[in-house]
Amino acid sequence: MDTLNAIKRRSSTRGYTEEKLTQAELDTIIDAGLMAPTATNRQEINFSVLDGDNPVLAELQSDLTGGRPSPQNFYYGAPTVIFLSGETAFHWSAVDAGIAVENMALAAEELGLGSLIIGCVRGVLEGEKQDYYAKKLGFADGYQYLIAIAVGHKAVAKEPHTFDRSENVKIIK
Repeated sequence: MDTLNAIKRRSSTRGYTEEKLTQAELDTIIDAGLMAPTATNRQEINFSVLDGDNPVLAELQSDLTGGRPSPQNFYYGAPTVIFLSGETAFHWSAVDAGIAVENMALAAEELGLGSLIIGCVRGVLEGEKQDYYAKKLGFADGYQYLIAIAVGHKAVAKEPHTFDRSENVKIIK
């Protein structure tokens, strides 16, 4: 599959099988994130990889919902969730993480895997338990949560979204 094909085919996956990623699949996805360009070649993005059954994910889900039961967790049962963190004081870390996570999502698509880019936990990870979760997720000192991605074998199919160029694109001459 070429890059443009992967971009056209990729959509958010909200349902996964229980099959774990192979080490080769995980390495490919992580390497895709590590190969992403960063501002001033800082290479400041770190990756915290968790199995989908890691207890910190359940705790994060509980804090996200205020302890209320939810029909689905925020990572839709994916067998792997990867949290990207970056230097709090570096102005471009969020942009760099966004580039890295998109590389990872496209690599997952290339491998025939599903992915879901996750931002909904930001409020919890930047809230009153920020230091607690930073430690649980292995963030380096002076680093903060930027974005996450769930990855696994697809249990559901979804067509990529459609778009209307005339609504979203303005050519300025």
